[in-house]
Amino acid sequence: MSGQRTVLQLVGSAVDEFHADLSRLYAGGCVEAVDDPARYDTHLAYVGPDGSWRFPTDLSEAALDRAPTMGLPAALAHIESLRVDVMVPQMFCLPGMTAYRALFDALRIPYVGNTPDLMAIAADKAKTRAIVAAAGVAVPAGVVVRAGEHPDVTLPVVVKPVDADNSAGVTLVRDPADLGPAITDALEHSESALVESYIELGREVRCGILVRDGELVCLPLEEYAVDARSKPIRRADDKLARSDSGELYLVAKDDAHAWIVDVDDPITERVWEAARRCHVALGARHYSLFDFRIDPDGDPWFLEAGLYCSFSRGSVVAVMAAAAGIDVTELFATALRELTSERTSSSTTQH
Repeated sequence: MSGQRTVLQLVGSAVDEFHADLSRLYAGGCVEAVDDPARYDTHLAYVGPDGSWRFPTDLSEAALDRAPTMGLPAALAHIESLRVDVMVPQMFCLPGMTAYRALFDALRIPYVGNTPDLMAIAADKAKTRAIVAAAGVAVPAGVVVRAGEHPDVTLPVVVKPVDADNSAGVTLVRDPADLGPAITDALEHSESALVESYIELGREVRCGILVRDGELVCLPLEEYAVDARSKPIRRADDKLARSDSGELYLVAKDDAHAWIVDVDDPITERVWEAARRCHVALGARHYSLFDFRIDPDGDPWFLEAGLYCSFSRGSVVAVMAAAAGIDVTELFATALRELTSERTSSSTTQH
Protein backbone atom coordinates (compact mmCIF):
# COMPACT_ATOMS: atom_id res chain seq x y z
CA MET A 1 0.00 0.00 0.00
CA SER A 2 1.65 3.21 -1.19
CA GLY A 3 0.41 6.78 -1.52
CA GLN A 4 -2.89 7.75 0.05
CA ARG A 5 -4.58 4.90 1.92
CA THR A 6 -8.29 4.47 2.41
CA VAL A 7 -8.78 3.99 6.15
CA LEU A 8 -12.03 2.77 7.69
CA GLN A 9 -12.57 3.46 11.38
CA LEU A 10 -14.88 0.75 12.78
CA VAL A 11 -16.80 2.38 15.62
CA GLY A 12 -19.70 1.64 17.95
CA SER A 13 -20.94 -1.38 19.87
CA ALA A 14 -23.18 -4.30 19.12
CA VAL A 15 -23.96 -4.60 22.86
CA ASP A 16 -24.91 -1.34 24.58
CA GLU A 17 -24.74 2.45 24.54
CA PHE A 18 -21.91 2.59 27.10
CA HIS A 19 -19.52 0.69 24.84
CA ALA A 20 -20.76 2.69 21.85
CA ASP A 21 -20.00 5.98 23.64
CA LEU A 22 -16.59 4.67 24.75
CA SER A 23 -15.83 3.72 21.16
CA ARG A 24 -16.87 7.13 19.86
CA LEU A 25 -14.69 8.82 22.49
CA TYR A 26 -11.52 7.00 21.43
CA ALA A 27 -12.27 6.86 17.70
CA GLY A 28 -12.95 10.58 17.61
CA GLY A 29 -9.56 11.18 19.18
CA CYS A 30 -7.92 8.97 16.57
CA VAL A 31 -9.61 10.71 13.64
CA GLU A 32 -8.43 14.06 14.99
CA ALA A 33 -4.90 12.84 15.78
CA VAL A 34 -4.16 11.26 12.39
CA ASP A 35 -6.04 13.78 10.25
CA ASP A 36 -3.75 13.92 7.21
CA PRO A 37 -5.66 13.92 3.89
CA ALA A 38 -2.43 13.61 1.93
CA ARG A 39 -1.81 10.23 3.55
CA TYR A 40 -5.23 8.96 4.63
CA ASP A 41 -8.72 9.05 3.14
CA THR A 42 -10.69 8.34 6.32
CA HIS A 43 -14.19 6.88 6.48
CA LEU A 44 -16.37 5.96 9.44
CA ALA A 45 -18.49 2.86 9.95
CA TYR A 46 -20.71 2.90 13.03
CA VAL A 47 -22.39 -0.23 14.41
CA GLY A 48 -25.28 0.43 16.79
CA PRO A 49 -26.43 -1.74 19.70
CA ASP A 50 -29.33 -2.88 17.51
CA GLY A 51 -26.85 -4.29 14.97
CA SER A 52 -27.55 -1.65 12.33
CA TRP A 53 -24.76 0.03 10.38
CA ARG A 54 -24.30 3.71 9.56
CA PHE A 55 -21.59 5.59 7.69
CA PRO A 56 -21.62 9.09 9.19
CA THR A 57 -19.47 12.04 8.12
CA ASP A 58 -18.30 12.49 11.73
CA LEU A 59 -19.06 10.99 15.14
CA SER A 60 -21.36 13.68 16.52
CA GLU A 61 -24.89 12.75 17.55
CA ALA A 62 -26.22 14.94 14.75
CA ALA A 63 -24.12 13.20 12.10
CA LEU A 64 -25.17 9.78 13.39
CA ASP A 65 -28.82 10.81 13.28
CA ARG A 66 -28.44 12.02 9.68
CA ALA A 67 -26.70 8.88 8.43
CA PRO A 68 -29.06 6.26 6.96
CA THR A 69 -29.19 2.93 8.77
CA MET A 70 -28.30 -0.22 6.85
CA GLY A 71 -28.51 -3.92 7.37
CA LEU A 72 -25.40 -6.06 7.04
CA PRO A 73 -25.71 -6.86 3.29
CA ALA A 74 -26.04 -3.19 2.33
CA ALA A 75 -23.24 -2.24 4.72
CA LEU A 76 -20.89 -4.81 3.22
CA ALA A 77 -21.69 -3.57 -0.28
CA HIS A 78 -20.92 -0.02 0.81
CA ILE A 79 -17.63 -1.08 2.40
CA GLU A 80 -16.68 -2.88 -0.80
CA SER A 81 -17.39 0.29 -2.79
CA LEU A 82 -14.97 2.25 -0.58
CA ARG A 83 -12.05 -0.01 -1.58
CA VAL A 84 -10.70 0.03 1.96
CA ASP A 85 -6.94 -0.46 2.39
CA VAL A 86 -6.97 -0.85 6.17
CA MET A 87 -9.51 -0.97 8.97
CA VAL A 88 -8.87 0.47 12.44
CA PRO A 89 -10.90 -1.46 15.07
CA GLN A 90 -12.41 0.91 17.62
CA MET A 91 -15.08 -1.37 19.12
CA PHE A 92 -14.50 -2.41 22.74
CA CYS A 93 -17.44 -4.72 23.39
CA LEU A 94 -16.67 -8.44 23.14
CA PRO A 95 -18.39 -8.94 19.74
CA GLY A 96 -16.60 -5.85 18.46
CA MET A 97 -13.22 -7.19 19.53
CA THR A 98 -13.88 -10.66 18.14
CA ALA A 99 -16.73 -11.26 15.66
CA TYR A 100 -16.44 -7.90 13.87
CA ARG A 101 -12.68 -8.28 13.45
CA ALA A 102 -13.30 -11.78 12.10
CA LEU A 103 -15.80 -10.30 9.64
CA PHE A 104 -13.02 -8.18 8.16
CA ASP A 105 -10.80 -11.24 7.98
CA ALA A 106 -13.53 -12.83 5.88
CA LEU A 107 -13.70 -9.70 3.72
CA ARG A 108 -9.90 -9.89 3.28
CA ILE A 109 -9.59 -6.32 4.55
CA PRO A 110 -6.50 -5.99 6.78
CA TYR A 111 -6.67 -4.22 10.12
CA VAL A 112 -4.18 -3.00 12.68
CA GLY A 113 -4.09 -4.63 16.06
CA ASN A 114 -4.58 -8.11 17.38
CA THR A 115 -6.56 -10.99 15.93
CA PRO A 116 -10.06 -11.97 17.11
CA ASP A 117 -8.90 -15.25 18.64
CA LEU A 118 -6.31 -13.43 20.76
CA MET A 119 -8.80 -10.71 21.72
CA ALA A 120 -11.16 -13.46 22.94
CA ILE A 121 -8.38 -14.94 25.08
CA ALA A 122 -7.34 -11.55 26.48
CA ALA A 123 -10.97 -10.79 27.40
CA ASP A 124 -10.89 -13.87 29.66
CA LYS A 125 -8.65 -13.00 32.61
CA ALA A 126 -8.34 -16.61 33.73
CA LYS A 127 -7.15 -17.87 30.34
CA THR A 128 -4.73 -14.98 29.94
CA ARG A 129 -3.12 -15.53 33.35
CA ALA A 130 -2.73 -19.23 32.63
CA ILE A 131 -0.86 -18.51 29.38
CA VAL A 132 1.50 -15.91 30.81
CA ALA A 133 2.12 -17.98 33.94
CA ALA A 134 3.23 -20.88 31.73
CA ALA A 135 5.73 -18.45 30.19
CA GLY A 136 7.29 -17.77 33.57
CA VAL A 137 5.49 -14.54 34.49
CA ALA A 138 4.41 -14.22 38.13
CA VAL A 139 0.64 -14.16 38.64
CA PRO A 140 -1.30 -14.00 41.92
CA ALA A 141 -2.77 -17.28 43.13
CA GLY A 142 -6.36 -17.48 41.96
CA VAL A 143 -9.44 -19.59 41.44
CA VAL A 144 -12.43 -19.23 39.10
CA VAL A 145 -15.86 -19.58 40.72
CA ARG A 146 -19.41 -19.67 39.41
CA ALA A 147 -22.78 -19.08 40.96
CA GLY A 148 -23.36 -21.26 44.02
CA GLU A 149 -19.69 -22.11 44.52
CA HIS A 150 -17.87 -21.16 47.75
CA PRO A 151 -14.10 -21.07 47.34
CA ASP A 152 -11.77 -21.88 50.22
CA VAL A 153 -9.28 -19.01 49.95
CA THR A 154 -6.95 -17.12 52.25
CA LEU A 155 -7.87 -13.46 52.64
CA PRO A 156 -7.31 -10.78 51.53
CA VAL A 157 -8.37 -11.42 47.95
CA VAL A 158 -9.52 -9.37 44.98
CA VAL A 159 -12.73 -10.57 43.36
CA LYS A 160 -13.36 -9.57 39.75
CA PRO A 161 -15.53 -10.68 36.83
CA VAL A 162 -13.60 -12.97 34.51
CA ASP A 163 -14.47 -11.05 31.37
CA ALA A 164 -15.43 -7.46 32.22
CA ASP A 165 -13.40 -4.27 31.71
CA ASN A 166 -12.91 -0.89 33.39
CA SER A 167 -12.89 -2.40 36.92
CA ALA A 168 -16.62 -3.15 36.85
CA GLY A 169 -17.56 -5.49 39.70
CA VAL A 170 -14.08 -5.50 41.29
CA THR A 171 -13.90 -5.76 45.12
CA LEU A 172 -11.08 -6.10 47.64
CA VAL A 173 -12.17 -8.53 50.37
CA ARG A 174 -10.53 -8.60 53.79
CA ASP A 175 -13.48 -9.85 55.88
CA PRO A 176 -14.86 -13.40 55.31
CA ALA A 177 -18.40 -12.00 55.53
CA ASP A 178 -17.77 -9.87 52.46
CA LEU A 179 -16.58 -12.66 50.16
CA GLY A 180 -20.01 -13.98 49.15
CA PRO A 181 -21.44 -10.53 48.31
CA ALA A 182 -18.29 -9.65 46.35
CA ILE A 183 -18.65 -12.80 44.25
CA THR A 184 -22.33 -12.04 43.70
CA ASP A 185 -21.42 -8.53 42.55
CA ALA A 186 -18.80 -9.86 40.14
CA LEU A 187 -21.30 -12.35 38.73
CA GLU A 188 -23.59 -9.45 37.83
CA HIS A 189 -21.03 -8.67 35.12
CA SER A 190 -19.93 -12.15 34.07
CA GLU A 191 -20.86 -15.82 34.25
CA SER A 192 -17.80 -16.50 36.42
CA ALA A 193 -15.60 -14.63 38.87
CA LEU A 194 -11.87 -14.70 39.45
CA VAL A 195 -10.80 -14.70 43.10
CA GLU A 196 -7.13 -13.68 43.30
CA SER A 197 -4.74 -13.30 46.19
CA TYR A 198 -4.24 -9.62 46.97
CA ILE A 199 -0.71 -8.41 46.23
CA GLU A 200 0.23 -5.84 48.84
CA LEU A 201 1.34 -2.42 47.61
CA GLY A 202 3.72 -1.60 46.14
CA ARG A 203 2.66 0.22 43.07
CA GLU A 204 0.49 -0.38 40.04
CA VAL A 205 1.74 0.22 36.50
CA ARG A 206 0.95 -0.44 32.87
CA CYS A 207 3.48 -1.40 30.23
CA GLY A 208 2.97 -0.85 26.52
CA ILE A 209 4.91 -2.56 23.76
CA LEU A 210 5.25 -1.31 20.19
CA VAL A 211 6.38 -3.65 17.40
CA ARG A 212 8.75 -1.80 15.07
CA ASP A 213 10.56 -3.54 12.22
CA GLY A 214 9.66 -6.84 13.85
CA GLU A 215 11.31 -5.92 17.16
CA LEU A 216 9.59 -5.37 20.51
CA VAL A 217 10.03 -1.80 21.74
CA CYS A 218 9.03 -1.38 25.39
CA LEU A 219 7.58 2.05 26.17
CA PRO A 220 7.90 4.08 29.39
CA LEU A 221 5.60 2.77 32.10
CA GLU A 222 2.47 4.58 33.19
CA GLU A 223 1.84 4.48 36.95
CA TYR A 224 -1.55 4.81 38.60
CA ALA A 225 -2.46 6.45 41.88
CA VAL A 226 -3.01 3.79 44.53
CA ASP A 227 -2.45 3.86 48.28
CA ALA A 228 -2.20 0.95 50.70
CA ARG A 229 -4.78 2.52 53.02
CA SER A 230 -6.95 4.96 51.12
CA LYS A 231 -7.08 3.29 47.70
CA PRO A 232 -5.53 -0.20 47.62
CA ILE A 233 -7.06 -1.05 44.23
CA ARG A 234 -8.29 0.96 41.25
CA ARG A 235 -12.04 1.16 40.83
CA ALA A 236 -14.33 1.99 37.92
CA ASP A 237 -14.59 5.67 38.93
CA ASP A 238 -10.80 5.97 38.63
CA LYS A 239 -11.02 5.29 34.90
CA LEU A 240 -14.16 6.72 33.30
CA ALA A 241 -16.83 9.24 34.24
CA ARG A 242 -19.56 11.33 32.64
CA SER A 243 -19.81 15.10 32.60
CA ASP A 244 -22.93 16.97 33.73
CA SER A 245 -24.05 16.93 30.10
CA GLY A 246 -23.68 13.14 29.93
CA GLU A 247 -20.49 13.05 27.87
CA LEU A 248 -18.07 10.22 28.66
CA TYR A 249 -14.51 11.26 29.54
CA LEU A 250 -11.25 9.69 30.74
CA VAL A 251 -10.60 10.21 34.45
CA ALA A 252 -7.26 8.38 34.40
CA LYS A 253 -5.63 10.98 32.15
CA ASP A 254 -5.10 13.71 34.75
CA ASP A 255 -1.93 14.01 36.84
CA ALA A 256 -3.73 13.08 40.03
CA HIS A 257 -4.59 9.64 38.65
CA ALA A 258 -1.68 8.66 36.38
CA TRP A 259 1.82 9.67 35.39
CA ILE A 260 4.78 8.43 33.37
CA VAL A 261 7.55 6.58 35.24
CA ASP A 262 11.15 7.64 34.65
CA VAL A 263 12.84 4.91 32.59
CA ASP A 264 15.69 4.90 35.11
CA ASP A 265 13.31 3.72 37.84
CA PRO A 266 14.46 0.26 39.05
CA ILE A 267 11.06 -1.31 38.36
CA THR A 268 11.17 -0.47 34.65
CA GLU A 269 13.49 -3.23 33.48
CA ARG A 270 11.69 -5.83 35.63
CA VAL A 271 8.33 -4.89 34.16
CA TRP A 272 9.70 -4.70 30.62
CA GLU A 273 11.07 -8.24 30.89
CA ALA A 274 7.74 -9.57 32.16
CA ALA A 275 5.82 -7.66 29.47
CA ARG A 276 8.00 -9.08 26.68
CA ARG A 277 7.26 -12.58 27.94
CA CYS A 278 3.54 -11.81 27.98
CA HIS A 279 3.59 -10.39 24.45
CA VAL A 280 5.41 -13.39 22.99
CA ALA A 281 3.43 -15.99 24.96
CA LEU A 282 0.11 -14.55 23.80
CA GLY A 283 1.24 -14.06 20.20
CA ALA A 284 0.39 -10.36 20.09
CA ARG A 285 1.11 -8.25 17.01
CA HIS A 286 1.67 -4.53 16.31
CA TYR A 287 1.31 -3.52 19.98
CA SER A 288 0.31 -4.82 23.40
CA LEU A 289 -0.53 -3.48 26.84
CA PHE A 290 -0.27 -5.17 30.25
CA ASP A 291 -1.16 -4.25 33.84
CA PHE A 292 1.17 -5.18 36.69
CA ARG A 293 1.03 -4.92 40.45
CA ILE A 294 4.42 -4.16 42.03
CA ASP A 295 4.89 -5.70 45.49
CA PRO A 296 6.92 -4.03 48.29
CA ASP A 297 10.04 -5.89 47.10
CA GLY A 298 9.73 -4.36 43.64
CA ASP A 299 8.64 -7.57 41.91
CA PRO A 300 5.96 -7.31 39.18
CA TRP A 301 2.82 -9.49 39.23
CA PHE A 302 0.69 -9.78 36.10
CA LEU A 303 -2.90 -8.60 36.45
CA GLU A 304 -4.38 -8.47 32.94
CA ALA A 305 -3.84 -7.69 29.27
CA GLY A 306 -5.50 -4.88 27.32
CA LEU A 307 -4.56 -5.62 23.74
CA TYR A 308 -5.94 -2.56 22.02
CA CYS A 309 -4.81 0.90 21.01
CA SER A 310 -7.13 3.56 19.60
CA PHE A 311 -4.36 5.84 18.26
CA SER A 312 -5.98 8.81 19.97
CA ARG A 313 -3.70 11.07 21.99
CA GLY A 314 -5.45 9.95 25.17
CA SER A 315 -4.95 6.24 24.48
CA VAL A 316 -2.58 4.63 27.00
CA VAL A 317 -0.15 3.29 24.39
CA ALA A 318 -0.10 6.68 22.66
CA VAL A 319 0.62 8.46 25.96
CA MET A 320 3.50 6.07 26.66
CA ALA A 321 4.82 6.43 23.11
CA ALA A 322 4.71 10.23 23.38
CA ALA A 323 6.87 9.97 26.52
CA ALA A 324 9.40 8.08 24.38
CA GLY A 325 9.34 10.81 21.74
CA ILE A 326 7.03 8.91 19.37
CA ASP A 327 4.10 11.05 18.23
CA VAL A 328 0.76 9.30 17.71
CA THR A 329 1.02 9.93 13.96
CA GLU A 330 4.26 7.94 13.87
CA LEU A 331 2.74 5.30 16.16
CA PHE A 332 -0.09 4.85 13.66
CA ALA A 333 2.26 4.83 10.66
CA THR A 334 4.45 2.22 12.40
CA ALA A 335 1.49 -0.09 12.92
CA LEU A 336 0.54 0.28 9.25
CA ARG A 337 4.11 -0.53 8.18
CA GLU A 338 4.12 -3.65 10.34
CA LEU A 339 0.81 -4.72 8.86
CA THR A 340 2.09 -4.19 5.32
CA SER A 341 5.31 -6.06 6.10
CA GLU A 342 3.36 -9.02 7.51
CA ARG A 343 1.12 -9.21 4.47
CA THR A 344 4.08 -8.96 2.10
CA SER A 345 5.91 -11.75 3.95
CA SER A 346 2.78 -13.90 3.96
CA SER A 347 2.25 -13.38 0.22
CA THR A 348 5.88 -14.23 -0.51
CA THR A 349 5.69 -17.38 1.61
CA GLN A 350 2.51 -18.56 -0.09
CA HIS A 351 4.13 -18.18 -3.53
